[in-house]
Amino acid sequence: MFAVLDALKNMKSSVKNDYAQYRRAAGFLKKMADPQSIQESQNLSMVLANHDKITNTLKEKLETIPGYEEILADVINICLTYLDTRMYVTPEEKHVLFKVMGFGLYLMDGSQSNIYKLDSKKRISLSKIDKYFKQLQVVTLFGDMQIPLYSYITKSPHYEENKSRWTCTATNNSPSYNILEQLQPIREEHTKYISELARHSNEVVTTAQKDSPRTDEENKELCDLALRGVQLLSSWTVQLMELYSWKLVHPTDNFSNKDCPKEAEEYERATRYNYDTDEKFAFVEVIAMIKGLQLLMSRMESVFNEAIRRNIYADLQDFVQIVLREPLRQTVKKKKTLIKSILTSIRDTCVDWMRGMEPTDDPCLKGEKDPKSGYQIHVPRRNVGPSSTQLYMVRTMLESLIADRGGPSSKKTLRKEMDGMALTSLDGFHKQSFFYTHLLNFSETLQKCCDLSQLWFREFYLELTMGQRIQFPIEMSMPWILTDHILETKEPSMMEYVLYPLDLYNDSAHYALTKFRKQFLYDEVEAEVNLCFDQFVYKLSDQIFTYYKAQAASIMLDKRFRAECAQHGIQIPYPPANRYETLLKQRHVQILGRSVDLNRLITQRIS
Repeated sequence: MFAVLDALKNMKSSVKNDYAQYRRAAGFLKKMADPQSIQESQNLSMVLANHDKITNTLKEKLETIPGYEEILADVINICLTYLDTRMYVTPEEKHVLFKVMGFGLYLMDGSQSNIYKLDSKKRISLSKIDKYFKQLQVVTLFGDMQIPLYSYITKSPHYEENKSRWTCTATNNSPSYNILEQLQPIREEHTKYISELARHSNEVVTTAQKDSPRTDEENKELCDLALRGVQLLSSWTVQLMELYSWKLVHPTDNFSNKDCPKEAEEYERATRYNYDTDEKFAFVEVIAMIKGLQLLMSRMESVFNEAIRRNIYADLQDFVQIVLREPLRQTVKKKKTLIKSILTSIRDTCVDWMRGMEPTDDPCLKGEKDPKSGYQIHVPRRNVGPSSTQLYMVRTMLESLIADRGGPSSKKTLRKEMDGMALTSLDGFHKQSFFYTHLLNFSETLQKCCDLSQLWFREFYLELTMGQRIQFPIEMSMPWILTDHILETKEPSMMEYVLYPLDLYNDSAHYALTKFRKQFLYDEVEAEVNLCFDQFVYKLSDQIFTYYKAQAASIMLDKRFRAECAQHGIQIPYPPANRYETLLKQRHVQILGRSVDLNRLITQRIS
């Protein structure tokens, strides 16, 4: 949060301009006459005038705390672990991990601490961080503002004498930004997952006719399928957004692209002229896969939600009622009171006993072995998941047991006092339960993983025009650039995808109303949609009329005349096939909450 606030303050001149205007108005009205108001005004002016004021003040305060670098090193190592094990779901979560690592390194490197000495002591791994920063060079800061991750490194005090250790500061293009190389693996993942989803969708129809509920194995399979689906969607969205962010930071010019005019605006060079034909087609295809799969998964949302709740309930109750029995038995037997109290608290937080109360004859509570005939515990099965508070408490208590470090002032951990088998089971459930919150909020998670709204927002670039523009023309807007590219090239294989880029306006409008909560942003989206859709219908109608007119003329052309022309070396080809039939069948195009009959609009234009 501090890193984002400071960077926004540095980048956005509107904050300083607005405050300067406020001071002039207040001075004219004599509103700041008392000494306290004058002092506050001067302090705020100094904060706005100095770059990185928030960060530097935070850094100075941290350096007065003994051992602060140890805490930050732990935070950075946790981020690396999460990235190594893909312990994130939404694109925002992934980018936060990168920003935390960069900001953490900047805070650690100062007069009291040196990140390069910490690296030599193997407290942190700068080579691994450098590898990640080289793969992902630019992340979204806020909205349409981006920040290069290496900027955190280059601003640190000890960078100059250790410059050779960093490869991420080079401005070469990372392979992860080549969407054409990533396209084939994405297609394969999409095809494989769609076929699996279709199989389960058919099974759902069959199962609905049965009286018996799904088994635990079937619920787990559906739950895993839902998790893999949102992770796939998130990875595809990340590919697009990271490419878009990189392009915004690296606009083209007249030397790189001969089609780019010398007088082109910066935003125009970053969007309109910064993508070649293949990149635009790949962009549209990935958007189509994201939006298509999102629709299929949202149709199965009720099935997924029930399976998720039942599976998480079963996993959690099996864990606290059955798996925790052995660790409890060991701690009672060896009289480890602290570990026993934590394990008991985990149980009490979320346990749901069969008869509403804990069995008093359980041998594990006395540290005794089970009888030879065995001890049976019947775990109930319900269609309800744990609350967010229960999950947080259980995971926090588990983490206190399995943590590798006991803090800067203590090297002793509870982990060393526990049995190896028990640790494995606790650690496995802790990692597995990380995704429970995302799955229990399946609809919200699905929306976040498919959110491409930032492809439209450009408030920062409007501000850079210094008031010369109140809005950019649609030729610079990414949704229309992609739509118009398909219409202009008339590529048959892409014609069925022509409506998918327009769906980006739905994402932008939803974000403007639910996140920014600004009516004027929604009004701007709506105004552009009205203009773009009119242009789209006009161009599409003209193409369809021309296509079928040429096709009809070719059919009516006399065959003998065509044969005689061929004898004289004149070929009269039939018009190449195109897929307009699919578009003509669209009678319920959803855009900004409206249902548009595309067939009727095209019919009106042509007739």
